[in-house]
Amino acid sequence: MKRKLLSVAMAAMVAGACWMAKAQGGLGEDVGLDDAPVAVSSQTEAAPNVGVIGGEDGPTAVWLSTTLLGDTADAAVAGSAEHQPGVEQGAEAKGGAPASTGEMWGRVKGLWNTTGIYGFFQKEDTSHHGAGYEAKPGVVPFGLGQFIMVLVCLGLIYLALFKEFEPLLLLPIGFGGLLSNIPFSGINAAPILSAAGAVVEPGGFLYYIYSMGVETGLFPILIFMGVGAMTDFGPLIANPITAILGAAAQFGIFFALIGALVLNAWGIPFSLKEAAAIGIIGGADGPTAIWLTTKLAPGILGAVAVAAYSYMALVPIIQPPIMKLFTTKQERLIKMKQLRHVSKLEKVVFPITVVLMCGFLLPSAVPLVGALMLGNIAKECGVVDRLSDTMANSLINIVTILLGLSVGSKLAADKFLTMQTLGIIALGLCAFSVGTATGVLMAKFMNLFLKDKINPLIGSAGVSAVPMAARVSNKVGLEYDSSNFLLMHAMGPNVSGVIGSAVVAGILYKLCGG
Repeated sequence: MKRKLLSVAMAAMVAGACWMAKAQGGLGEDVGLDDAPVAVSSQTEAAPNVGVIGGEDGPTAVWLSTTLLGDTADAAVAGSAEHQPGVEQGAEAKGGAPASTGEMWGRVKGLWNTTGIYGFFQKEDTSHHGAGYEAKPGVVPFGLGQFIMVLVCLGLIYLALFKEFEPLLLLPIGFGGLLSNIPFSGINAAPILSAAGAVVEPGGFLYYIYSMGVETGLFPILIFMGVGAMTDFGPLIANPITAILGAAAQFGIFFALIGALVLNAWGIPFSLKEAAAIGIIGGADGPTAIWLTTKLAPGILGAVAVAAYSYMALVPIIQPPIMKLFTTKQERLIKMKQLRHVSKLEKVVFPITVVLMCGFLLPSAVPLVGALMLGNIAKECGVVDRLSDTMANSLINIVTILLGLSVGSKLAADKFLTMQTLGIIALGLCAFSVGTATGVLMAKFMNLFLKDKINPLIGSAGVSAVPMAARVSNKVGLEYDSSNFLLMHAMGPNVSGVIGSAVVAGILYKLCGG
């Protein structure tokens, strides 16, 4: 293991030295962005690739060879496997004069300029981001901003591991941000292309993951599929009137949207699209927030995602005071009738009905709602257990890792260390709080007309933090009557809130950007 780690470290040092030399024009020929993809092909550059084979680490040899030469990767694989000839012949075939001792010593000294310590002292971003990237002036120098973001990401990792704040998402988000803010790592860099469109230098792995899964909206949809495979809509089917509570809790979304536009008058600028992305935090549904923000305002994705998942983790702290503020002791003691049994046929027909209604009335919400219902029907039909098990376990776990890393890669200092971020965090809290309150108040209003009263505490579960919000409703109810179990009743508005937030996201996407 020690030898493997040493070979990886040596490969990184060699790559850094060769990159610096290439940038200074001292290694073979220059990279011609208007000519061949990689014009550097001298024996001088091939030699380090041959040398790393001595580490007997195949993946490391392949990575270094592909990074520096690309066309000698096959030789490196053969050499790392056999630890002998083949590669040396390939290197010699390249031709060219070897570098002098003075040149190599200059490259070794140039390694300092490739270290993270040096990078933290940079005043401007010198990395390649690809076409369409616009650098925003930060409140601090670029390198210092990266250092601050490293500390922020370490804080997120601490909250995930030691405070258990949504650890399944905050850990990969924090780690993705940590990786992306390490200077010169290139993990989040876009590929460099020639004028002919050929890849001169490949992009970082987080760039490709983000492009494939987040920009396309694929990852949130796959997560919805997994959520559907883990969700029981039985309580909602047994007591469909609780869907109104889930709808009422979405009011916080529009409250935050309007609030973001009002902040323009206070010198914190938000466009309509950004305001819509901020508002969706009030739905307390992370994948929905990521999906909509990616579509409308990708520049604030990092702040929106961190705020959304942080407040979801703080449900047990935020909601109880609001629930108690808007209810009386007598209302908290209301006992609800036991829910009726829901047949298998009802559970199978329900997702199909929801998809059809969504398709007829709001097609823009079909991607999220459709994926949710696909996962649910796979769970309820009972004939595709392998598929539902994959959706509820392997698929959602893999996508959660990739989604978290991708979102974390957008925790850049120029976008996160701004007054806008403070506004997003404040508005997210307001949206969540207002959504909780309106769910409770709607239950109180409905009790004016219902014979069988609803305990207003379950109204707070209308925000779609499943199943945490339902558990909080149950816990607060038990504080006043140890025999008053509200969990299954609260699951009705809770799962309807998932559908409601997806529908609202579809509406906002259509109105603001679709």
